[in-house]
Amino acid sequence: MSNPAPSSRPPLMPLDEALARLLAQATPRVGTEWVSTFEADGRVLAQDVVSGLTVPPRDNSSMDGYAVRAADCAAPAAELVVAQRIPAGTVGTPLLAGTAARIFTGAQVPEGADAIVMQEDATALPEDGGLGRVRIGLPPTAGQWIRRAGEDVASGDVVLAQGTRLTPAALGLAASVGMDRLQVARRPRVVLLSTGDELVMPGEVAPEAMKPGAIYNSNRFFMRALLTRLGCEVSDMGIVPDRRDATIEALRTAAAHNDLIVTTGGVSVGEEDHIKAAVQALGELQLWSLSMKPGKPFAYGRIGNAHVTGLPGNPVSSFLTFLLLVRPFLLTLQGATRVAPVPVPMRADFDWLRPDRRREFLRARRNAAGGLDLFPNQSSGVLTSTVWGDGVIDTPAGQAFRAGALVQFIGFDTLLA
Repeated sequence: MSNPAPSSRPPLMPLDEALARLLAQATPRVGTEWVSTFEADGRVLAQDVVSGLTVPPRDNSSMDGYAVRAADCAAPAAELVVAQRIPAGTVGTPLLAGTAARIFTGAQVPEGADAIVMQEDATALPEDGGLGRVRIGLPPTAGQWIRRAGEDVASGDVVLAQGTRLTPAALGLAASVGMDRLQVARRPRVVLLSTGDELVMPGEVAPEAMKPGAIYNSNRFFMRALLTRLGCEVSDMGIVPDRRDATIEALRTAAAHNDLIVTTGGVSVGEEDHIKAAVQALGELQLWSLSMKPGKPFAYGRIGNAHVTGLPGNPVSSFLTFLLLVRPFLLTLQGATRVAPVPVPMRADFDWLRPDRRREFLRARRNAAGGLDLFPNQSSGVLTSTVWGDGVIDTPAGQAFRAGALVQFIGFDTLLA
């Protein structure tokens, strides 16, 4: 008996290797622009934000109450003359021994005071004329309820580093050091392209009029939303017929004015899968078989200055390969320094006894007991699993586990931010 011919198929590529190869291509930068800090949420900083001032600039009160000298309040129920009133935005006079200053949150602590007594721990004793007296309940400790100058930011500090993806909190921090405009990476220009004669658009054909074999193009909708959330300028070339000439023309047009072309479907090895040949006719392409489930076929290439990523056609495969590969690629293209999601160890409340030879991403959701439940159907075509689930469990190839095991969970809230 003769030995079987060796397989001509290349070995499956580990996901981490594919991501490293992809990120190595994420240059050059897409350029920069200045935008209002109000409009910079989600954008990637193109230069450090350096503070030109100290925050807070002076010691200030973190409570409404009374500024005192702690030594004057050492005895229980000490009474002090209220000598002045200091609202936020005003500067008091030096505090004399035996006196207190009525002070409000954010107001500068007067010279001589070394503690703040909350108004809840003090009793006002009004008198005719003047500001009256105050009785201190518990003796204060020096430094209590005082925000020290520079405890948040010192002049010259880098408060936000180049490559930071800006959040609402980061915008507030930038504003706190006087930045009304920020230099950020330009929004990547991305074009979507779907392939498949079986695809139809919702609204064009009623469900009852669908031809045998036809399906609605769901990928186009979630892909556009994902790109928009990443701050991309998105254009959509619609559904390209399953013909090589039509695919070539669509890719030529798309490459002219975009940073990235994202295709769904047409990256397998079928006779009607034309993306590979079309990209090779115009530029270069690498077709990878990924060791991940769902999401095996993936393509990366270049047409001129435009990058091309080809995603599988099955909706869950397309969804997850975008989140795990294209999302970090786009962030890296903008100069972001943190692009990979950080898994969280969580308890699986189910058995997983049928591991695949590929690394699996199991759709799951958090339960009220603090563990994870598994969606019963893990097929790559079951898009309901991505709506039901809160995220995916990153499961190593060949690894089974029992209920109670700690697993690595990646939340969609992180991936979709």
